[in-house]
Amino acid sequence: MCEEYKRGDQRIVRLVKETRIHLLPSMNPDGHETAFNKGSELAGWATGRYSYEGIDMNSNFADLNSEMWNAIELETDRSKLINHYFPMPEAYTSEKAFVAFETRAVIDWMQNIPFVLSANLHGGELVVTYPYDMTRDWAPREHTPTPDESFFRWLATVYASTNQVMSNPDRRPCHNKDFIRYNNIINGADWHNVPASMNDFSYLHTNCFEVTVELSCDKFPHASELPIEWENNRESLLVYMEQVHRGIKGVIRDKDTEAGIADAVIKVDDIDHHIRSVTDGDYWRLLNPGEYKVTVSAEGYLRSSRTCRVMYEHYPTICDFRLTKVPEQRLRLIIGRGGKLTTDLQLKLRQLRLRKLRVTTKAINQRRAAAAKRAKRV
Repeated sequence: MCEEYKRGDQRIVRLVKETRIHLLPSMNPDGHETAFNKGSELAGWATGRYSYEGIDMNSNFADLNSEMWNAIELETDRSKLINHYFPMPEAYTSEKAFVAFETRAVIDWMQNIPFVLSANLHGGELVVTYPYDMTRDWAPREHTPTPDESFFRWLATVYASTNQVMSNPDRRPCHNKDFIRYNNIINGADWHNVPASMNDFSYLHTNCFEVTVELSCDKFPHASELPIEWENNRESLLVYMEQVHRGIKGVIRDKDTEAGIADAVIKVDDIDHHIRSVTDGDYWRLLNPGEYKVTVSAEGYLRSSRTCRVMYEHYPTICDFRLTKVPEQRLRLIIGRGGKLTTDLQLKLRQLRLRKLRVTTKAINQRRAAAAKRAKRV
């Protein structure tokens, strides 16, 4: 990317200038060292899978799927259910929890940076898997889709269809599973049950959509084969990164102060998975082309809804929101600044005072009536 940027390749220049790209060479440096020292010819499939502590980081994240499904079973009122930003269980965050140092570091990274799109790269198969990776009833395998199934399928297809080996209809299957008939994509849980995966954690704990890419049949390709692997995956990696610009994005601001509003909840009708705005009010919502009713809410503000249309071009639809404070807070803000109230706001203030007076009078009368009753009993 650096070389092509210097050469002036407009595709790469645009990608670098319009996208914050983060690269993590290895999440498990312990395992990489073990496999490297063993050598690609002698390493077994499990060599390098575990850290020195014996932890498989592929399933070392917090199991938020179970938390979500338990809440769904216990709560009869679906409006009270959260469907995003699930908190981590206390047992997982304790110092005694069997969590790798590397896993904790990656979670801190994910919490500090508002990632939107991600892919983790594995070896040993040729397929792209998407969440959920965990089956609901711990079945060995079962199709377990997220509310964003259609977009995840798009992401997986974008990678698989541009990969030089995956897209070859004449290629042989890597092992006993023929992914060619699935177009080289599959729901993770429909392949095999993986509780506490990074993909599921990203989706349920952050705004990030993530897939797993199994890059090649050979889990440990020899160094001399890496240029070929690069050629096989180069276009796929680039076109996948470009998908971060598909959907809607915008800034959620306070209508009076123009300040960005953090932690506003962005809801898209008919997709039961919300996201949140970040520190300065920015938000990004990945969506397939179509027309969507989007509703934004934030504590202390009135809700706001608008229709946002996602086009087929590779740039997002700008969908900004300006939220109005609930009347009491807005009045306090204006009065605190020494500003003048409009006729409309003066009327609202009068209504609020009258409502408060009625409530106060009602409470006084109730206390008097209760005191009179007690006096009669005496």
